[in-house]
Amino acid sequence: MDIKLNTVKTKVNDKLKEQKKIYIFIIIVMLLGLISGIIYAVILNQNDHTIVKDSLNSFFLSIKDNNIDYKSAIINSLIGNITFTTFIFLLGISIIGIPIIILSLFLKTFIFGFSISSIIYTYHLNGILKAITYTLPHQLITILMALFLGFYALYFGIKLFKYLFRGKDINLRYSMKRYLQVYITVLIINIACSFIEVFLSPTLIKLVI
Repeated sequence: MDIKLNTVKTKVNDKLKEQKKIYIFIIIVMLLGLISGIIYAVILNQNDHTIVKDSLNSFFLSIKDNNIDYKSAIINSLIGNITFTTFIFLLGISIIGIPIIILSLFLKTFIFGFSISSIIYTYHLNGILKAITYTLPHQLITILMALFLGFYALYFGIKLFKYLFRGKDINLRYSMKRYLQVYITVLIINIACSFIEVFLSPTLIKLVI
């Protein structure tokens, strides 16, 4: 009995250690993406800074003047969030998808870091308020959901690799069911974030314009 209990404890501890390593790895990748995006926004040449500034001015002016095509905005946001979520999910069930998942998570936070850094660089102190209203709450939620889904995608991909090539005995049906549940949960939350981005975020941004 003690031997069986010790075996179960060992398996649980090994599983937790593996999960912890994956989480730490993903967090490091996403932090590197964030920092790279921030740095890249700062080191742009003057012409590129002017292009970014004009784009931001146009974005904030359209919100200030309430010149927003809500139908087009919600469609584009939904397509973006659904595509990214589904893309990561599908990569998780393919062995070759693991490096692409890592790259996708890096680019996700790179774009986020670039956007925030560009806003602050362009508008200085007022840019901090603009950046906060631009990111809260939908941007932060989608980043967290990317971390959450990215972890499960990598974890499932690694388990699938061990099952196919190392003959490790796993409950593939249960793992797939759990992974599918995570995908649906993240998808629903990201869809909700699209509506927050289009219908709530502009109202918050107007407070600081």
